[in-house]
Amino acid sequence: MSSSHSQCFVNPPTLSPTCGAGTVQELGCLKTYVTGPSDSKLAVLLISDIFGYEAPKFRKLADKVAAAGFLVVAPDFFYGDPVDLSNPQFDRDEWRKVHTTDKGYEDAKPVIAALRSKGVSAIGAAGFCWGGRVAVKLAGSVDIQAAVLLHPSRVTEDDINEVKVPIAILGAEIDHIAPAEQLKDFGDKLSAKAEFDSFVKIYPRVAHGWTVKYNDEDEFAVKSAEEAHEDMLNWFIKYVK
Repeated sequence: MSSSHSQCFVNPPTLSPTCGAGTVQELGCLKTYVTGPSDSKLAVLLISDIFGYEAPKFRKLADKVAAAGFLVVAPDFFYGDPVDLSNPQFDRDEWRKVHTTDKGYEDAKPVIAALRSKGVSAIGAAGFCWGGRVAVKLAGSVDIQAAVLLHPSRVTEDDINEVKVPIAILGAEIDHIAPAEQLKDFGDKLSAKAEFDSFVKIYPRVAHGWTVKYNDEDEFAVKSAEEAHEDMLNWFIKYVK
């Protein structure tokens, strides 16, 4: 594993299939953590990092977004096979070949269709690390109304050029995977497009994954994560309506 991508694998969460205030349902043929008002016309699709949809802090964030009135769905894009660093036989490169962001993008479409069939009229998508690439690809379609990328991984200039909806990019000052300068360049390209709003923010003194992998005992880490959560939520309140 190259050092440029090793940050993804720091501090893996303890997974918990029963964590959170919501329930696991099948949506678009994927097991999905669903939380929030079932009759809401406004939905947010959360796309996890490589550790998957059972990570407790990820579900806690889903519940926080749901408390603002959104129907929140977090599918298991890895089909029960998130990154497992406790397994000494785990092959990271092989995992990436199986769980590509292109497949994640295709798998997201039936989930979005299922939400539409339930009467949802507006959808936002937030992607974390691996999920950031899925979210930006969705932002290049007309399937969603707004997107937020949080410490995204492997987003390309071509992805950014395809964006068609309001998009916010929340990045870390300390991040070899999505360097702050690259994200600022993305911001410059996006701001040149007058047809939709965009926003890039770099959070000081935090590292890749800080929004869902913070230490509860670290006051600064918690505050930084909560600031990003609030920025994400405000973006959806503004554009998913």
